[in-house]
Amino acid sequence: MSTNANKSGKTRKPLTRERLLAGAIAVADQEGIESLTMRRLSKELGVEPMSLYHHMANKEEILDGIVDEVFSEIDMPSEADDWREAMRLRAISARVVLGRHPWATALMDSRTTPGPATLRHHNAVIGTLRTAGFSVEMAAHAFSVLDSYIYGFALQEVNLPFDSPESLAEVAQMILESMPAEKYPHLAELTIEHVLKPGYDYGHEFEYGLDLIIDGLERSA
Repeated sequence: MSTNANKSGKTRKPLTRERLLAGAIAVADQEGIESLTMRRLSKELGVEPMSLYHHMANKEEILDGIVDEVFSEIDMPSEADDWREAMRLRAISARVVLGRHPWATALMDSRTTPGPATLRHHNAVIGTLRTAGFSVEMAAHAFSVLDSYIYGFALQEVNLPFDSPESLAEVAQMILESMPAEKYPHLAELTIEHVLKPGYDYGHEFEYGLDLIIDGLERSA
């Protein structure tokens, strides 16, 4: 049986496509997608850069692979479920997954060679809508507006200057103190009467907006 060993003599796991993609996702999660190079990935995996090319032809193929891995983490809707609940749960799951992998939002629909998990996901979304009675045209409209909302909210959330209700309150209070309320009365009112109220969580805005979209789709279908 052959084994791989590093310079210290310790055996290491053989490089596989799955391990390579997991390492690429780890680098992107920790350092951002711009840090994902073949050299950085080889360092993460503890292998020589040329070893990567036995499993992936180039960086573009790696990007295809990690996007497909992200899609595989999102809960797929089922045609057997109520379409409203299916779309709602799928959207909430997508937001959670994109929160784990903030680099992925800009890449999700950018690949020209989507993988099997991506195709299964898209097919399930369309199939659920078609089974619910949506025409092909309305299914396309629904898919587009839902994804635009999900990706847009995820992108906005990643770039906000707070990451918890507590830090939101601190940021809001700081902004409130730095601006003259008489000059920006509506902004001050919203901050005091809404954002700084106990229990406010910006994340709740996602489900509120999602329900508005689903209600609108139901009326238009």
